[in-house]
Amino acid sequence: MKNATFRQLRFFNAVARHLSFARAAEDLHVSAPAVTMQIKELEAEVGMPLFERQGRKISLTTSGEYMLVYSRRMMALLKDAEDAAARLQRVETGSLTIGLVGTTTYFIPALLNQFLQEHEGIEVKMMVGNRRELVQWLQHSEVDIAVMGKAPDEMPTRAEPFAANPLVFVASPSHPLAGVTGLRAEDLRDQAFIVREPGPGTRTAMESFFSQAKLPPRYSMTLHSNDAIKQAVMANLGLGFLSLHTIAMELQLKRLCVLPVNGTPLVRAWNLVHTLSKLLSPATEAFRYFVLEHAETQLAAQFGDLWQPPAA
Repeated sequence: MKNATFRQLRFFNAVARHLSFARAAEDLHVSAPAVTMQIKELEAEVGMPLFERQGRKISLTTSGEYMLVYSRRMMALLKDAEDAAARLQRVETGSLTIGLVGTTTYFIPALLNQFLQEHEGIEVKMMVGNRRELVQWLQHSEVDIAVMGKAPDEMPTRAEPFAANPLVFVASPSHPLAGVTGLRAEDLRDQAFIVREPGPGTRTAMESFFSQAKLPPRYSMTLHSNDAIKQAVMANLGLGFLSLHTIAMELQLKRLCVLPVNGTPLVRAWNLVHTLSKLLSPATEAFRYFVLEHAETQLAAQFGDLWQPPAA
């Protein structure tokens, strides 16, 4: 495989990630035929098929699985080399890929707007996923830095907390518990809860709360986004457990209310996370520094009327 190009490997990685030529083309900002051509040339160079095609569905062959492992390593090394060169040049240009858990999309875009006003030469890409996806993206160097709750245990990382993340029980204003003060965990025993799939930090925190109270929560519905949970709770299908950062508008419009349950809000931390093995580019360092310096103030301005952290 002497003549394979980095362009071919980049296209291969995109197709392998999306398992779709069309979505890979969108991600790469090229046409689908251009992607197909690059993959065919790479397969010809390798001497065996890398994808199995069944109608519109594609999957990696065994050879493709092996190729993906080494291709990711090579692309990560190339990115590190480019970042090192940019670091030596001391320029604040280049690209920055940020991994985000869904909840952070309620405040990171506002921070990014301020950041890009100061760093116009940096091109930013955001990849939004659940915790499991962020861990995979960090492992494979598909993101430069991640904004998430608890840092992953699966690999050596550096996690820097930059703001508090208050988690609360929420209900429709027409729910029988709405307006009730001094609620205890016991009062939630028979309530139906609408939750995220296993893995996200909000579900893990809620399960920890009920475990400490020695109560088994009753799940009536599992949904895969905070927005879907909010819609279901507003429809009075059950109670939810969400970050205050996700419900500011619904509280203002009185479409949701916070249940004042003893022991809440549960306060967790938002962290900036990157792998220890990765050399941060100047663009990533600039973003990291900006978040650590400005995020807490920005969040206080955006959500301070909902909750104030206790004084130290």
